[in-house]
Amino acid sequence: MSKQGFCAQSLLEWYDHNRRDLPWRAKKDEKPNPYYVLLSEIMLQQTQVATVIPYFYRFIEHFPTINILANADRDMVMSLWTGLGYYSRARNLHRCAQEIMRKNGEVPDTVKELKALSGVGNYTAAAIASIAYNVPVVPIDGNVERLTARLFTIDAELPKAKKYLDEKAGHLNDDLIAKQRAGDFSQALFDVGATICKPKKPSCLSCPLSRQCLGYKKGIAETLPRKVVKSSRPVRYGIAFFIQDREGRILFRKRPVKGLLGGTLELPGTQWDLKPISLDNAKESVGVKGLFEDKGCIKHVFTHFVLKLRLYKRIEKIDLSFRDRDELWYSFDDIQFLPFSSLMKKLVQLGFD
Repeated sequence: MSKQGFCAQSLLEWYDHNRRDLPWRAKKDEKPNPYYVLLSEIMLQQTQVATVIPYFYRFIEHFPTINILANADRDMVMSLWTGLGYYSRARNLHRCAQEIMRKNGEVPDTVKELKALSGVGNYTAAAIASIAYNVPVVPIDGNVERLTARLFTIDAELPKAKKYLDEKAGHLNDDLIAKQRAGDFSQALFDVGATICKPKKPSCLSCPLSRQCLGYKKGIAETLPRKVVKSSRPVRYGIAFFIQDREGRILFRKRPVKGLLGGTLELPGTQWDLKPISLDNAKESVGVKGLFEDKGCIKHVFTHFVLKLRLYKRIEKIDLSFRDRDELWYSFDDIQFLPFSSLMKKLVQLGFD
């Protein structure tokens, strides 16, 4: 039993019988593959497990080792990432693999060294260190914060309570057995948080920690942690143009490497602003001429705003000039091999409908 009244034994006993079977996890009595752990943890940043699984399989099929990933073409990495979102993660993953190969080819085994890699922050470094190398550190994500708030009835609002929550969570592994089985302990916390101690309707009666949980005993578990009510997402508007040449190829341009959807290909279009733009102003802004057919509007939800993007398809033969932009023409069949966001794939499909 730790000083703060948390017993790791019951959690680990539950985990031994209920652990999730995930493709990056080592089987019982097998050593974890540090590359698999690193890859999965970067993919899991702000993304649910069910969404990540097919992408993980896709990556290890094309890049079975970190050396192969490091030497891969970046556009191929971006292409295989398409649809997973937060594209800076793909660029960072590629750089991270190259950084590892430049050093000694081994995924680092300390939190400090891991944090020095591109795209690896405090949580990801702790998760990789504990799972891959059994380093006794608690990776603190939203699941662990929620579990901690309920265990100790910490009712201060997030994000103000985050520092205190993280301090409490960092001592969950005070028990010797938690330190001896650091990787299992971290994954047990993740599994309880994901399958039992859920944000809504937690399954408290099935929880291995219910006897220790003050939130459950007081009947307020589901209300914790308390969060400041977020305002609704603002709406942004834009226009995109679907333009083909005589051979049916589509005109694209590449987004800047830094920023939203960085490094991916997109249809030429306007900036995304808080006010709608007219077609004439959009054509002048982008540098296109001719007659266009209105193909409709796509709504796409990003983390911080909602985008309403209207698509116009050029009717006549090509007569356009771009201002200081390289012209990139690709066929529909090329798209599966190139770095396209799911948003752009939806727009291209709309252009063909």
